Amino acid sequence: MKVVILAGGLGTRLAEETVSMPKPMVQIGGHPLLWHVMKLYAHWGYKEFVIALGYKGDIIKDYFLNYAMRMSDLHVDLANATVTPTTRHHEDWKIHLVDTGLNTLTGGRLRRLQHLLGQETFLLTYGDGVSDVPIPRVVEFHRSQGKLASVIAVRPPARFGGIMFEGDHITGFAEKRQTDEGWVNGGFMVLEPQVLQLLHSDEDVLEVDLLETLAKKGEFVAYRHEGFWQCMDTIRDRQMLEKLWESGQAPWKLWKDR
Repeated sequence: MKVVILAGGLGTRLAEETVSMPKPMVQIGGHPLLWHVMKLYAHWGYKEFVIALGYKGDIIKDYFLNYAMRMSDLHVDLANATVTPTTRHHEDWKIHLVDTGLNTLTGGRLRRLQHLLGQETFLLTYGDGVSDVPIPRVVEFHRSQGKLASVIAVRPPARFGGIMFEGDHITGFAEKRQTDEGWVNGGFMVLEPQVLQLLHSDEDVLEVDLLETLAKKGEFVAYRHEGFWQCMDTIRDRQMLEKLWESGQAPWKLWKDR
């Protein structure tokens, strides 16, 4: 089952970082967030990726073109102009890097990948969010529902605490719990190939022209995930993810280091 990752947007809400690189290449713990997303899928056995490129896509291409060397120890012989890896990186991924246009919208990017997706069920996510969601369970749920599309529903991370009053006097503060929020689109999806027939142009927006249409048709279901989920929309989000990674307690790190 192929994994489609949308990685072509401008990332304007993270402009401090994305002026020089695409958003999925912003680093957490010395690795691009895109790498974290791919490691998550590979942990569950999904190792063929179709990455939709757009804004500064060459940076993503360069990263993977040099990945084997970057992740290995090297012996450099300047006299003979040779470079020999002395350790081997451990990824066995297949990666399709597809330029889907600079200004193409999310639905249009998916539409441009039809030739690679064929007639098989596929997975879809964005290149800017991580989770500890058990993806095989989402796939199993999707198949049990018999619908064209499934997505994980998550509760948005709490950002603000509450103030407790007596009259105009503050008596204390209450931490806002994540469970106080409603459910939102967590971005990890399972889709049947028929959904591609609902996309018609580069201007199609995935969330509107595809997902809302599927919802109206009764063909869109949600797998409720109560565990960890976090997207990286702001510098604050990036700093929080970095802190979790440095602590050694990153909830999305389900894989083991080799």
